[in-house]
Amino acid sequence: MNLASLDLNLVVALRALLEERNVTRAGRRIGLSQPAMSAALARLRRHFDDELLSRVGGHYELTALGQVLLDRTSTACDLLERLFTSQADFDPAVESREFTIVASDYAVAVFGAELARTVHREAPGIRLRFVQTPPGIVEQTGTLLSTTDGLLMPHGIISDFPATELYQDQWVFLVADDNPEVGDQLTRDDLARLPWVTYRRTYDAPAVRQLAMLGIEPRVEVSVDGFTLLPFMVAGTRRIALVQELLAERLGGLAPVRIMRAPYEAVPLQEALWWHPVHTHDAAHIWLRETAARVGATVAARVGTAVAGRAVQGVAGQVIQAVDEGDPGDRSREG
Repeated sequence: MNLASLDLNLVVALRALLEERNVTRAGRRIGLSQPAMSAALARLRRHFDDELLSRVGGHYELTALGQVLLDRTSTACDLLERLFTSQADFDPAVESREFTIVASDYAVAVFGAELARTVHREAPGIRLRFVQTPPGIVEQTGTLLSTTDGLLMPHGIISDFPATELYQDQWVFLVADDNPEVGDQLTRDDLARLPWVTYRRTYDAPAVRQLAMLGIEPRVEVSVDGFTLLPFMVAGTRRIALVQELLAERLGGLAPVRIMRAPYEAVPLQEALWWHPVHTHDAAHIWLRETAARVGATVAARVGTAVAGRAVQGVAGQVIQAVDEGDPGDRSREG
């Protein structure tokens, strides 16, 4: 099929017809008269060699091909709209535009909130829309990225698309404050023995794969649709949960749980903003990616400060413990 021979206005008409399933309403939606819309439907039927809309009683229903085309036409229209609204120049201080970013509740809480604050300060006319990551993201990555402005997701799950690196996070465990079966440190035996709460999707796949390589098969008792729900499902139970450290720190105090180190060298999480190549030279999207990278560096710096603070606390704790236990070296110096 030669694209140059097609009337792309028919794509808009096709979407309206398939979604409205009524010639008059579809014409009103895109500003065409009823005769003009009927003519567009006739051309589409000849092109596809299919009725697309078939009359059943007093209304129209989609044919099998029409049903297939429904989602594809919506995706094509979204892609064309993004293509033809690309800009050579972009001034965030005066522009008005909405960016749609697909993300988990973890990514929104840790990174998205900081990005929104930065955009609020620097670009008052810019709107951010965060959309929950769909279940079939691995199979539908190309379609999703072509119709949105980006996807917040760690490395190790999708590939073959450009990404802007943001920050690194660590995996930790949550245990109820009053869980008598867990001491000061978790053990691998604890991970195999205790019931788990998990995020029901597989976007933490590298961490899960690592557990399998260690011979640990989590016994899942509860699964939830958001990382922010994990502490509440752990509190007051024997359950444990694997969660990102930055999120665990933000949720601290909301539920009576302890944050504990993994009893193995947990693979870190490298968060990134994934985007479709169609956005590569769009000035507005370039600004979004550069702003995201800047915010990511801020988050990364905060992580570094927290790590350094924990290291100092660890050394201080060792010194205090040595004094409490009556370190012989200290006693000799006193003598």
